[in-house]
Amino acid sequence: MGTVLLIDSCCDLPLNYIKNKNLTVVNFSYTFKGEIYEDDFGSSITHTDFYNAMRLGEMPTTSQVNVYQYKKMFRSIIEKDDDIIYICFSSGLSGSFMSAIIAKTDLMEEYPHSSIEVIDSRCASLGEGLLLHYVLKLSEGGAQGSEIIEWVEKNKVRVNHFFTLSDLNHLKRGGRISGAAAALGTILNINPMLSVDVEGKLKVINKIRGRKKSLKALAELFIKRCQDDQSEHTIFISHCDCEEDARYVEELIRKHCSVGEVIINSMGPVIGAHTGPDAVALFFFGEERD
Repeated sequence: MGTVLLIDSCCDLPLNYIKNKNLTVVNFSYTFKGEIYEDDFGSSITHTDFYNAMRLGEMPTTSQVNVYQYKKMFRSIIEKDDDIIYICFSSGLSGSFMSAIIAKTDLMEEYPHSSIEVIDSRCASLGEGLLLHYVLKLSEGGAQGSEIIEWVEKNKVRVNHFFTLSDLNHLKRGGRISGAAAALGTILNINPMLSVDVEGKLKVINKIRGRKKSLKALAELFIKRCQDDQSEHTIFISHCDCEEDARYVEELIRKHCSVGEVIINSMGPVIGAHTGPDAVALFFFGEERD
């Protein structure tokens, strides 16, 4: 009997990381060119093919994980007498967290001696991945279930998330800006800067004219908010088929700060369907979000 650390595919971790750590994953799904796919970290459809199709006008849609799917996954684990700690995609961005809670409640009636902990990460993309990265270090260091849960609840809002987008039409589709604002912003080459707030919701925090300036602004936010010496810390950067821009952000940060490991990976289709191609996002531990 042990504890399974469960994550979902919105964590956007590299596929080789998932395999090397032997992680158990709840897969979100998306509809692409009329077909339904599991978000499987680029195995079925490469991230480049996905974003190139979006550039040509394809508009994928996404689906949250439902109660039945969660019950199936949870049951497969607890029937092996293992406990579950599930770090879930932010409740501020998806209803999946509530579906997981309902599934847990139902199963606890059936398996009253099992332990299923569902944690609202209030994180997205590699922010969720970064949170899990540190949880795995705790676990490998001998931390037990209650200690891990306490640490996550205390530290999850210290995972800073900052995104810059180049295509405003996807924000318009999500109802975050008006059609007129999207049209004007496109003409003026406006690159909005977004963050994930303390409730795990997405918000626009700035509008920057010019791509290079928006990438520099990401690095500046890190310098401002990282708080302490980052030489032993890991920074994650995700991108929507624009790795060169992600590498540029890393270069800017390293020029001004002594940092540890930097992991760069493509944003998966479930997050990317809402940001569009060429988004870049930076994740690090720092000041608590507001």
